[in-house]
Amino acid sequence: MSLRKRDETDGVGGSTKLAGSPEAPEERAPGRCLSLLPWDRFSAWLHCVCVVGFDLELGQAVEVVYPQHAKLTDKEKTNICYLSFPDSNSGCLGDTQFCFRFRQSSSRKLSWHCLLDQFDRDLPIYLKKDPAYYYGYVYFRQVQDKTLKRGYFQKSLVLISKLPYIHFFHIVLGHIAPEYFEKNEPFLEAACSDIDRWPSPVPGKTLHLPIMGIVIKVRIPTCHDKPGTTEVLQTAHQPAAQISIALPTVHEVDLFRCFLPVFFHIQMLWELVLLGEPLVVMAPSPSESSETVLALVSCISPLKYYSDFRPYFTIHDSEFKEYTTRTQAPPSVILGVTNPFFAKTLQHWPHIIRIGDIKLSGEVPKQVKVKKLKNLKTLDSKPGVYTSYKPYLNRDEDIIKQLQKGVQQKRPAEAQSIILRRYFLELTQSFIIPLERYVASLMPLQKSISPWKSPPQLKPFNQEEFMKTLEKAGPQLTSRLKGDWIGLYRHFLKSPNFDGWFRTRRKEMTQKLEALHLEALCNEDLLFWSQKHTEVETVDLVLKLKDKLADGENLPVKPGTMEKLQTHIDSIILALPEDLQGILIKTGKM
Repeated sequence: MSLRKRDETDGVGGSTKLAGSPEAPEERAPGRCLSLLPWDRFSAWLHCVCVVGFDLELGQAVEVVYPQHAKLTDKEKTNICYLSFPDSNSGCLGDTQFCFRFRQSSSRKLSWHCLLDQFDRDLPIYLKKDPAYYYGYVYFRQVQDKTLKRGYFQKSLVLISKLPYIHFFHIVLGHIAPEYFEKNEPFLEAACSDIDRWPSPVPGKTLHLPIMGIVIKVRIPTCHDKPGTTEVLQTAHQPAAQISIALPTVHEVDLFRCFLPVFFHIQMLWELVLLGEPLVVMAPSPSESSETVLALVSCISPLKYYSDFRPYFTIHDSEFKEYTTRTQAPPSVILGVTNPFFAKTLQHWPHIIRIGDIKLSGEVPKQVKVKKLKNLKTLDSKPGVYTSYKPYLNRDEDIIKQLQKGVQQKRPAEAQSIILRRYFLELTQSFIIPLERYVASLMPLQKSISPWKSPPQLKPFNQEEFMKTLEKAGPQLTSRLKGDWIGLYRHFLKSPNFDGWFRTRRKEMTQKLEALHLEALCNEDLLFWSQKHTEVETVDLVLKLKDKLADGENLPVKPGTMEKLQTHIDSIILALPEDLQGILIKTGKM
């Protein structure tokens, strides 16, 4: 590998700075997060860039990993190799873009993970990084080349990242990959050098990201954004002439295009995803496979899909045996596959979506009945949904008519996707609001919080108690849909999505209780308390307050609370004998 080592002043520590770019927050960060190392900015966006080629003797092989110090285990490299190429039956000539997701083999901490964790806290739940998985964003080229023994040039440029910013990385790859295939490694090095000058992926800020002659303007959503809205990109000091691409979204896929082949079953598919049912998407290429799986996962937004999902899955995947075994029930996972072998291997799965080539024609999709699983013999079977599942809710004919009318009137695909996304959002919110309302009632009253006692506990979730609330405060308040909502809730409460959602909500509420307790403590006259108690009790209080100061960084406290706590600690220590002062000042320092 002939990539030269970049000068350390290039990007992170050097003088080069994009004109008009906002000051990166890590430059202002306190403590040990202040000092950035070379490649830290790059690492905020990508783990590494890989080039995967085809070797006649070895098969697929990782030819380049950049930067050179990026760590990948042998298992991770093997997964990347096989997932970066379409199955041979796909016949993907020319250029193909898709994405995959694979398990991380070992845990790694970045040199500035404390800041990245802060960014992650401000993201919507469905965009938070999953510590156990990587995304692979692929640009694959296969063209005839008579100078090669195989007769074809086959190579993939792959971006490996923790960030689920599907649309953003699709655009980045579409810009750099074609030129990389012409200019090779020096071009790749220059592109990575550009990425290492990017500001951090801070949610809520308008970011200007230069990459090989263009500037991409993006805004990463925050957890405070209203669901279903796209914030207008704020104007910055950057001259408009320099902005080549302004992206309205970093993560959303073309929802309508993906669901068009299974147009009449969108509501049933929403139920299957909501309930965490095992789902297989059988598609002709990795592009259609990955887009459809990602569309399915996003259809229950703003609820997070908590089970595993693989936009593109192959027989070489390290989890192949685990996910295809017949000795136990299929796991809660959504798989996207293209190999005909899966039609036989996964025929025992309860829900299979078979899609053909995704095209946006002017035709209105024909009514297609749900097909029986026994009719699915091969991957060549007719497109459709193969399942014996009976939906809990009656079908919403209005959304079908609205989208059909859009097809007839040649409404732009973007507008169709907005309509469909709003439909899914309203459906999910109607379902989740009664749960949110009930869980909020499990929170103890604020008057029960005493600064001199441990924070009170949340009341336990009682399924039957929740079910009783649905009679007067159920989804009928916000949704016109009829059906067995009670049955849908009972099924959901047994699903991984409920487990993940409730664990997250319980953690948030527990932190809120701890924050309220900390605020109550800060409002007390702690110096007066310490003067009424023994030195041993006072030292014990100081140590506990220092622990709260360390933990408080993760709590949703009011502005000024931590400063107030630090003032209390300082004043109590100064009132103690000098020998104790020296010990307590050192205690807790890094």
